[in-house]
Amino acid sequence: MLHGQCHCGNIHYEMSEDVIRHTLCHCTDCRHHGGAPVVAWAMLPANKVKITGTPRTYHSSEHGRRMFCGDCGTNLFYTNAAILPGIIDVLSATLDEPGFIPVSAQYQVAERIPWMATIGDLPGHDRWPPI
Repeated sequence: MLHGQCHCGNIHYEMSEDVIRHTLCHCTDCRHHGGAPVVAWAMLPANKVKITGTPRTYHSSEHGRRMFCGDCGTNLFYTNAAILPGIIDVLSATLDEPGFIPVSAQYQVAERIPWMATIGDLPGHDRWPPI
């Protein structure tokens, strides 16, 4: 089992390691809601996720539901009963060990921020570099 939580620790979850897929989403909705240039989602049957605490739910579209911590604002889950019945997407960056499940694809690359296409070409630093 994998474990994760929101930033303040008021919501914890436990999920199966057996995900349907683990992908990066570049869509505008995910970027705006996540406040990040890309969001990683681990998709699995909803009954394979146990949530402790009560996330708030935002109706982001007609059928889309985004769940987050009402105290610290951490985005945690997404469901869409119309197109993905019985499925939950978990924001995998909120896992205690987010690197455990390899990412298999990128979605909505048509909406990708142009500089994300070459992010691997930028210099890397192990920690914050001196100014």
